[in-house]
Amino acid sequence: MVCASLHLPKSLLSPYQPVNKQYTYAVSIFFTIPAMKMGIWIRKAREAAGLTQTELGDAVGTSKGNVSAWELGRHSASFDRLRAIARATGYALPDSEAGLENVVPADIGARQIPLINYVQACQVAETLAAYAVGTATATEYLLPDRDLSTNAFALEIKGSSMQPEFREGDRVIIDPAVEPHPGDYVVAKNGKNEATFKKYRPRGLNDDGEAVFELVPLNEDYPSLRSDREPITIIGTMVEHRRYRAR
Repeated sequence: MVCASLHLPKSLLSPYQPVNKQYTYAVSIFFTIPAMKMGIWIRKAREAAGLTQTELGDAVGTSKGNVSAWELGRHSASFDRLRAIARATGYALPDSEAGLENVVPADIGARQIPLINYVQACQVAETLAAYAVGTATATEYLLPDRDLSTNAFALEIKGSSMQPEFREGDRVIIDPAVEPHPGDYVVAKNGKNEATFKKYRPRGLNDDGEAVFELVPLNEDYPSLRSDREPITIIGTMVEHRRYRAR
């Protein structure tokens, strides 16, 4: 019988690092679960989420071949990879081998976040209700790691204005219900009725007592935007950033 093999982070192996007892206990459980049974859990989780092996691989940063090998029990995913699968599919990780017999999916539909384009993002500022979960015009949905407002949405990064932290093709989840704090990343509508993704930086109050803020690109080759120089409407604040392995 082949049992799951775990690839522990260096922080758990080093005697000079504090031990995360809860994480270590969770990892130890998976030493007792056969790879074949974990493979069945991965397949059930993937199918319940409506994902292909390629799509699940993209979501957790690996190849279709690896996903297929996990499902067939040929080799095992690391514990961190299993946690990523749980987040991507909405399936709870089993707490023991017995827990694999009655795996129940989370309510995936209630947590789906629509991936929309930048034109639609501008419309969010005008009609938030149009982008409630399940009603947005979207061809793809993401599963967030936390509970978000019904108006949360996702965008795919375009261009290089936010490099090196954000690369083209990265995806960000935005929640209009979250107020930005200094240093947060936000999506905003500028004076040209275009959506833009930038770093939020307050600049105090103007003579009329109105808050002034600046939207700053991380790439110095691009200009900043100021709310006292052109009309800017904050649409929402980034609550999650996802980077996918380049194909």
